Amino acid sequence: MFNYIVKRIIQALLVIWAVVTLVFFLLRVVPGDPINAMLSSVDPSAADAVRQRLGLDQPIYVQYLIWVGNLFRGDLGNSIYGSNTPVGQIIGAALPRTLSLAFLSFVVALIIAIPAGIISAVKRNSWLDHAVTSVAFLGLSMPDFWLAMLLILIFAVQLQWLPAIGYEPLSAGFWPWLSHLILPSIAAGTAFAAIIARMMRSAMLEVMKADYITVARSKGLSERGVVYRHALRNALIPVITVMGIAFALLMAGAVIIENVFAIQGLGRVLIQSILNRDYPVVQGAILVVSVIFVFINVLVDLVYPLVDPRIKLGA
Repeated sequence: MFNYIVKRIIQALLVIWAVVTLVFFLLRVVPGDPINAMLSSVDPSAADAVRQRLGLDQPIYVQYLIWVGNLFRGDLGNSIYGSNTPVGQIIGAALPRTLSLAFLSFVVALIIAIPAGIISAVKRNSWLDHAVTSVAFLGLSMPDFWLAMLLILIFAVQLQWLPAIGYEPLSAGFWPWLSHLILPSIAAGTAFAAIIARMMRSAMLEVMKADYITVARSKGLSERGVVYRHALRNALIPVITVMGIAFALLMAGAVIIENVFAIQGLGRVLIQSILNRDYPVVQGAILVVSVIFVFINVLVDLVYPLVDPRIKLGA
């Protein structure tokens, strides 16, 4: 197992290197110059001086080698815009917000999806099954930004139970932190809850047809025991894969929810940096997102044997 983990980590590092390298060169191939855009009304000589100070006058391969060298030293560079803020500081301020939103959205999705999928499978073709299926399709077809605005209108404007916008760090207190994330988490997690619920239902239906389920029932086990002790554990294998993908997508795709609720998270920072052509921030944000994506996939692989001991990693 140790050899498998080492192999997967090496593969993950290669994938991350390929992604950030591709992003580095694509940013510079796209027409346009961030310095000209930022200093359009300034004397060209001043723009050339800024470009030289930032190293943007160097050939692309030289810029790449300098960036990689700085990266190995833990230096992501400084933002081109603003007050020359270090990229690490920008990402360090934004990442906890996105992680908090993604984590709570994931929890919301699981709380809704797992019970709904199990009930739908156990009560197949009943009114409960049809109700869960209809709600799942509704969740999939409902745009998250529309749901977000609906939640704000009801719970923040009309009932005034929860704040409409903003973010409070966990250091400010658990409830201020949680209260600002409840509505965004529900808005972001609903669509993924529908996806996981449908996958849970399909996996449970497939497992419930297996011979060992019939044998378990013939031995006199209660239906609850058959479902939770035998069927659920085996049905979780494909669902875990979807969960890993869902969490990674929540991390990368939270930009719409962050904009609606005015949360200055990583997704919002990335979009603003792309629009501003702020190369160092874009490169740093993509690096962080790539690391999260790849290592969540590695983590999902490591969880498989815990759910089903018959799975041998690297075999």
